[in-house]
Amino acid sequence: MSPNRLASETSPYLLQHADNPVDWYPWSDEAFALARQRNVPVLLSVGYAACHWCHVMAHESFEDETTAAEMNEDFVCVKVDREERPDIDAIYMDAVQAMTGSGGWPMTVFLTPTAHPFYAGTYFPPQPRHGMPSFRQVLAGISKAWGEDQEGVVAQAGKVTEAIAGMRPAGSDTELTEDILREAHTALRHSFDPERGGWGGAPKFPQSMAIDFCLRTDVRGWSGALDMARASLDAMANGGMYDQIGGGFHRYSTDALWLVPHFEKMLYDNAQLAHTYTRAFQVTHHDPYRQVASETLDYMLREMRHPEGGFYSSQDADSEGIEGKFFVWSWDELATVVGEPVARWFGASQTGNWEGTNVLWTPRSLEAVAEEAGISPGQLRQDIEVGRAQLFERREERIRPGTDDKIIAAWNGLAIRALAIAGRALEEPRYLQAASDAAMFVLERMRVDDRLHRSWREGKTSGPGFCDDYALMAGALVTLFEATGEPHWISEARTLVEAMLELFADLSGGFFQTGSDAQELVVRPKEVFDNAVPSGNSSAAHVLLRLSMLTGEARFEVAAVSALRAVSGQMSRAPVGFSEALSALDLLLSHGKEVAIVGERDSEATLALAGELWSRFLPHCVLAIGDPSEPPAVELLSGRSTVDGLSAAYVCENFACQMPVTDRVALSQLL
Repeated sequence: MSPNRLASETSPYLLQHADNPVDWYPWSDEAFALARQRNVPVLLSVGYAACHWCHVMAHESFEDETTAAEMNEDFVCVKVDREERPDIDAIYMDAVQAMTGSGGWPMTVFLTPTAHPFYAGTYFPPQPRHGMPSFRQVLAGISKAWGEDQEGVVAQAGKVTEAIAGMRPAGSDTELTEDILREAHTALRHSFDPERGGWGGAPKFPQSMAIDFCLRTDVRGWSGALDMARASLDAMANGGMYDQIGGGFHRYSTDALWLVPHFEKMLYDNAQLAHTYTRAFQVTHHDPYRQVASETLDYMLREMRHPEGGFYSSQDADSEGIEGKFFVWSWDELATVVGEPVARWFGASQTGNWEGTNVLWTPRSLEAVAEEAGISPGQLRQDIEVGRAQLFERREERIRPGTDDKIIAAWNGLAIRALAIAGRALEEPRYLQAASDAAMFVLERMRVDDRLHRSWREGKTSGPGFCDDYALMAGALVTLFEATGEPHWISEARTLVEAMLELFADLSGGFFQTGSDAQELVVRPKEVFDNAVPSGNSSAAHVLLRLSMLTGEARFEVAAVSALRAVSGQMSRAPVGFSEALSALDLLLSHGKEVAIVGERDSEATLALAGELWSRFLPHCVLAIGDPSEPPAVELLSGRSTVDGLSAAYVCENFACQMPVTDRVALSQLL
């Protein structure tokens, strides 16, 4: 069988379906023109490469000749990678949730030839089960309804489209005050799981943005904030969601114990969690947080990095067609490789803790396991260290899960931020270099005619970027400027922010997800919820505030306030869904400090002064390092100079600066 039209796409997810007997189209005008010509509905299927149930439905239905023939006969079939087209995913996920009350992937939506949704669901099995119709029954029912009552179907589609258009948030008159932060903090405390960490029950997701917000409210001195952060960080690091052998985090825990993960690994999770554990280390100086941050970043550098610096999107949950096979262990293999005491330290047993196998986690103390084994804690610690290396080598002999090797701008922004902060906070220059390399990759490979594109793979870009691509990359470049003092990073950040304001700003408040130059869809989406990735709206507010502090340009703050007002009525009621927005609001309402350090950029004295900021969690500060031999990169550096030839630090509020200091102790007192 010859490949279908997906064979020329960039997305590995779409390429996985290029040999299906389904006559798939990518999202295109051609597909909808054909649907109008044939007068048939469009079957839209949305998923992503690391999605386990997407693979299951593909194998059961899309690879089945009979099912494919029915799809081709009665529909025009369109396949979309949600990671490349978050705009399409957002619109039709709203439709799925409006019609069914829930959502997920694979997402299956039936559209009129004008792209209006009228029936939707997620996974459909090949045979009826658990009260669900079979996929072929759904196909037959939709085809029958279209043939017998097309007018009614179109009317239904119009109502659904009106409903999802009405779901777009409007601006609010709610004042942006500290009350919003306090109410959000209280809501987080009420929904927190004090026994196991995290928020809510199973499944449990790694709410890195909520933990970041807790670290910020701890700076404000609010009760319980640090306890919630630490309990969550400890539970995740000890759980099976954390890869105890290779580092890095799986997508989420399927249970409330953090034991059994959904095994795919996403760049965005690992980048955000590495950032959060680094920040927690700055707060607590608790070495296990440093270790988790380092192991997660090392995993990213080892397994998720393109040779030229960009970072891949994800790794699959499955290998050899079996979910989790690469990561789980039999008792016999563990006992043979590392011995029974180490196997028990990793929470393993002869009967297994998941489907007869063992997901590795560390639920018990070192002392308890050592006492049970009749050895000293010191001996067990040494055996564990050796054993981890042995298990890693043994696991490397297995067939690896597949990697989605497309490179997404927004997610690389998260990785760059994490690497830049960790490079300074953990004193690891290789992380800083990796951040710079990734930034150059995105700026050089993923801009076409000055327009940042969403994704890149094998020399091809997928199409224009979205608001989160611009906002998260700009924020990462601001962080790189703070970490290096190199002027071109802040120059590039400003370029992206100016384009973001031009392309995505909504005059009625906030930011659209799609650019003003984008293909017209049934509604223009405005993604405001902070889900697995910070929304474009929240990320835009955050970077605009930081840029305002560095440049003194009030228009950046005005735009940020507009973005926060768009969600001001929702933040305190659903803090987990607006954690990045809450962090931006925290910055807006803080008595922020701008720190200018003037001196030879890489001199010992300059680095010592900057190190005082890099070693601490200072969420309300921005930093600009200026070499006196160069023009000032930002307004904060204007008029500043060294003192008697010595590197000097100026601590300012609203650009009114105190007398400069030249030693780290004095700077610490000012901060």
